[in-house]
Amino acid sequence: MNGRTTSPLAQPLQRPSFGRIAVYLGLFVLGGIVGVAGALVQSGWFPGGLLLALAGEAGLCLGGARGAGSRGGAVAPAAGWMIAVVVLTASRPEGDFVFAAGGGSYLFLLGGMAMAVICATLGPGRQPGGDTARLGK
Repeated sequence: MNGRTTSPLAQPLQRPSFGRIAVYLGLFVLGGIVGVAGALVQSGWFPGGLLLALAGEAGLCLGGARGAGSRGGAVAPAAGWMIAVVVLTASRPEGDFVFAAGGGSYLFLLGGMAMAVICATLGPGRQPGGDTARLGK
């Protein structure tokens, strides 16, 4: 080459390994379980249940991001949580539903979405490999 070094971020993307796919799938399923559990707990023990449900989702998303070492570790459980909660918001033909039209249910839905965004933002991003020295030195 002409003496220039290329950035590690300019390299082509690699396929994720089978282990990483299994971790993301497991986090997705755990997110769905936390969403169902949170939907049942948040209205049963208001306001403590709401705080417990949101803390459970935040813990799973942030723990997934730290454990996987990427923001995808926070997005996978958040996606599972979102799908589970959206499915539970739909009423059934019998007229049964999980969420009542109250303030706690809306706080759970909007607070859960906010927690997912916050945890995905706080998760570690993709960092270039190599020397740990600061740029410009």
